[in-house]
Amino acid sequence: MDYSAKSIRRLVEQRGWRKLGEEQRIREIYRFVRDGIRFGYNESDCISASRILKEGFGQCNTKAILFMTLLRAVGIPCRIHGFLIDKKLQKGVMNGWIYKNAPDEVLHTWVEVLFRDTWYVMEGIILDGKYLKSLQEIFPNSRGRFIGYGAAVKDLHSLQVDWNRNHTYIQKEGIVQDLGTYDSPDELLNMYRQRLGWLKGLIYRRIARRMMNRRVEQIRNHRI
Repeated sequence: MDYSAKSIRRLVEQRGWRKLGEEQRIREIYRFVRDGIRFGYNESDCISASRILKEGFGQCNTKAILFMTLLRAVGIPCRIHGFLIDKKLQKGVMNGWIYKNAPDEVLHTWVEVLFRDTWYVMEGIILDGKYLKSLQEIFPNSRGRFIGYGAAVKDLHSLQVDWNRNHTYIQKEGIVQDLGTYDSPDELLNMYRQRLGWLKGLIYRRIARRMMNRRVEQIRNHRI
């Protein structure tokens, strides 16, 4: 977690987050990571917060890294909680041979933030507002449990993704195994890093994730 990276320090100063009260600091950083960093697939989970910031997009694990780095840069206590999720959550973003060859269970994380003696779950940062709004418009008649397109929720049209001293969720319904809480992403990833093998890893980095990111943009812009 590269708190001292120039881009991280510059962002914190430009946004004036250190000057805010604790609750507002959390809320502003939460909104920035949720909506300022688009939903998308990075090359790896094991990349720095400064690189995630530069790329401007991320998924659950990389957004969690950036979120924790920014929170700790302004003195907010936080931890990371690891899980395995069903790959069905990604169907619609992953299609065809990509979905068929993906692991059945995928590493997933959310960040928990300590505020006034309560640990708050902050999973709602994963899908940016524009993407989520498009998803709701594409499936206007969806009722009840919805799993796919990067979401796993009880009701696509009744969500709690804004933080106001509450838990926020967007993929919780896809969880199949709890891996526990950790002080840092590195600690978790050293134990549970997604291992695809050399060939599958190369295909994911060079071909599959780019196709997935194009698909995400199509969904975000109603071109599906």
